[in-house]
Amino acid sequence: MTGNDIIFYLLGILTLGCGLLSVTSRHIFRAAVFLLFSLIGIAGIYFWLQYEFIAAVQIVVYAGGITVLIIFSIFLTQQAGEKLPIQKLNRKIFSALAVFCAFALALVQAYQHGFITNNKPAASPSVQDIGNQMLNVNETGYALPFEAVSILLLAALVGCIVIAIREKNNTNNISENQNVETSQK
Repeated sequence: MTGNDIIFYLLGILTLGCGLLSVTSRHIFRAAVFLLFSLIGIAGIYFWLQYEFIAAVQIVVYAGGITVLIIFSIFLTQQAGEKLPIQKLNRKIFSALAVFCAFALALVQAYQHGFITNNKPAASPSVQDIGNQMLNVNETGYALPFEAVSILLLAALVGCIVIAIREKNNTNNISENQNVETSQK
């Protein structure tokens, strides 16, 4: 085993381990921190592959921006130190089944994909090549998935705001009801 292999396995263990801890942690703030380290592990894999630009984007956008947004929304919506409730067994079974189905689908897609090997040199990971690939609208471009992910992030942000407003209104209604009850006595 070479040093290259050891670095890859350490980054893989960091990414997968922190991802698993992020999903299984009952403390929501700790889950966000584990997500941060998982995203940093992915950036480390990009650095290991010598895709410095994508690694820097991973750190700035995901590890920096998205994780800070998640932590900010945690502090806005609920107590960061509280434990999340233990999930019911049927929810755990359903989520495990969903993960298994997604993993099986990914394996089937990878197995059915005709990976073509050619002797062409790999494309250079320059900023111009990455930009052209991201903004291309033909079959080799990634403009549509890029837009779909941005809509997904926008929907998650709107959902977080709706949940925060609903919980705030519920707590206001509860405190008003308690005030009315004490004044009536």
